[in-house]
Amino acid sequence: MGDKQRAAKLADRIQVIVAEMLERRIKDPRLGFVTITAVRMTPDLHDATVFYTVFGDDREKSETAVALESARGIIRSEVGKQTGVRYTPTIAFIADAVPENAAHIDDLLRVAAEADARVHEQAARATPAGDADPYRVPRELNDDDESLDEFDDEG
Repeated sequence: MGDKQRAAKLADRIQVIVAEMLERRIKDPRLGFVTITAVRMTPDLHDATVFYTVFGDDREKSETAVALESARGIIRSEVGKQTGVRYTPTIAFIADAVPENAAHIDDLLRVAAEADARVHEQAARATPAGDADPYRVPRELNDDDESLDEFDDEG
């Protein structure tokens, strides 16, 4: 249990260090508007995966990925200095797909809502396919009905 807590604390600390480094120390012009969204540590604390998002088009995203890759060494050395752990974890940068997935889910929900609205419109204008009242009702017996005569003879 302690290892998970230690990994979580180290991940939080690395996230702050990387974000500060990108904001203050890394002056690469290829670096776009980057947000560090999360850091995941392996249980042995040897590898850190840094998830990030970039505001911009595909070109800016690819340039930012190259800039982060080129700054990985200096970021790792700063992480080692500021955390004081025995083994400085390796750092891998991965573009976070959460914004794209959220946009895709929003699109799917919009399509489903439009389909539901069309179904509700059709249901409002719909009429029953058969009788207006599809349930069986007992038929009324007439005096001419033979089944009535049978009951009279018995009683």
